[in-house]
Amino acid sequence: MKSLQALTRPNVWNLKPYSSARDEYHGSAASIFLDANENPYNTPNNRYPDPMQHELKRELTHIKPVAPEQIFLGNGSDEAIDLLFRAFCEPQTDNVVAIDPTYGMYRVCADLNNVEYRPVLLDDAFRCSADRLLAATDGHTKLLFLCSPNNPTGNELSRQEVLRVINAFDGIVVLDEAYNDFSDTPSLLAELDSHPNLVVLQTFSKAYGCAGIRLGMAFAAAEIIALLNKIKYPYNVNSLTQQRAVEMLHRYYEIERWVKLLKEERTSLMKRFAALACTATVYPSDANFFLAKVSDAVAIYAYLVSEGIIVRNRHTVSLCGNCLRITVGTPSENEGLILALQKYDEHHPTPSA
Repeated sequence: MKSLQALTRPNVWNLKPYSSARDEYHGSAASIFLDANENPYNTPNNRYPDPMQHELKRELTHIKPVAPEQIFLGNGSDEAIDLLFRAFCEPQTDNVVAIDPTYGMYRVCADLNNVEYRPVLLDDAFRCSADRLLAATDGHTKLLFLCSPNNPTGNELSRQEVLRVINAFDGIVVLDEAYNDFSDTPSLLAELDSHPNLVVLQTFSKAYGCAGIRLGMAFAAAEIIALLNKIKYPYNVNSLTQQRAVEMLHRYYEIERWVKLLKEERTSLMKRFAALACTATVYPSDANFFLAKVSDAVAIYAYLVSEGIIVRNRHTVSLCGNCLRITVGTPSENEGLILALQKYDEHHPTPSA
């Protein structure tokens, strides 16, 4: 890995960050707050939130094998993704490499930050090649994005290939583990200390059932996290989100129960989906969704919308022609999907039927 200073944009490395009132007094006992021009009424929402989310980070260390200083919390994982671009990628000079297909926000953030985006196509089984990914890099490649389990394909990437990339690339490897809770493959968080160039992204939006509170997590070496904290907005995670997240962590047993139920439902739904006449292929999944090739993705998507059922049409995505992405719902929601598609099959027989 190059030195962190060599990877970081010079203006960011030399930046003097904004210091909020709550940053300055942290660690001291206080009961009267006359420092931040807050309204003294309407407790507790009148006060600015903890800018560094100390309580929430302490709670996370009970279930994540990391120290508080290795945690960045943001407004969804998208904030961390954008900050990585802003910290490390010089516009119109640097570039990033990513697998293709994958989560679309990597490209959006690249375009927004005027950074070249280099997609590397997966093979027909949606597997990545470390050699091909590394061959796409050059001296100006600052970030390399991997998503595992991948979105929209649903599969876990080869651990061997992922580690080869991390060990060989001299920039920052961003491993998005948004769906890792649904996989049988362990997170790479436990190996974070062995890989100073690794950033692991996770989220409260999927297994934790908290998409509405918009809370993403990034885990990395303390030096990388300090850089992200340096350039984030001062109060980027609001008090209500922090409170709800702490409450959710106190109910972690419920998260584990949800994950177990969803994995069971995934197996059942994929089996029933594969039996539909309109289904050509159901691809293996390690996430809370699966990708399926159907007879006519555009027509079936439109039909499901007319039935009040929303799935994701991935027909225009690389390697995903005529594919729909199906999120695993409750048993009754999954039943509604299958019944609707069985009705579709009755009225739209495939040529082989």
